[in-house]
Amino acid sequence: MQSILTLFLVLCAGMGLSVEAGLLGPLGEEVGHLSATLSIFMVGGLLLTLAMVFFGAPLGTLFRQPRWLLTGGVLGPVYVIVLTVTTPLVGVGMTMVGILCGQVAASLAIDHFGLFGSERRAIDGYRVLALAMILMALWLIY
Repeated sequence: MQSILTLFLVLCAGMGLSVEAGLLGPLGEEVGHLSATLSIFMVGGLLLTLAMVFFGAPLGTLFRQPRWLLTGGVLGPVYVIVLTVTTPLVGVGMTMVGILCGQVAASLAIDHFGLFGSERRAIDGYRVLALAMILMALWLIY
């Protein structure tokens, strides 16, 4: 039952990314791509700050982690800028399937090699087929 709830939560988060792309595209066209990206992070930062005040662990634990683990924070703004710029050009569907394709390809490599401390999960024929089907979806949407 827990795995079904987890899958549902992940699906909802994926839907949220599509909504975010749909909102960011027009916002970026109106106020500029970097301003739209900044607004998303300001709102998110405010909400996370409130959550940390009420539910979070002390920030000291964060800063005791290896610095390379914190470099993932660079990828968030890059991702949001790409959403903001590309969505008006190619649409939400094309943008999200392209992002999904990149996510699946990278995640298969991370799993296969056990990168970043993750558990190793070998790439098998089913995973390769799934990636091929996402590539086909990208081509069909294009």
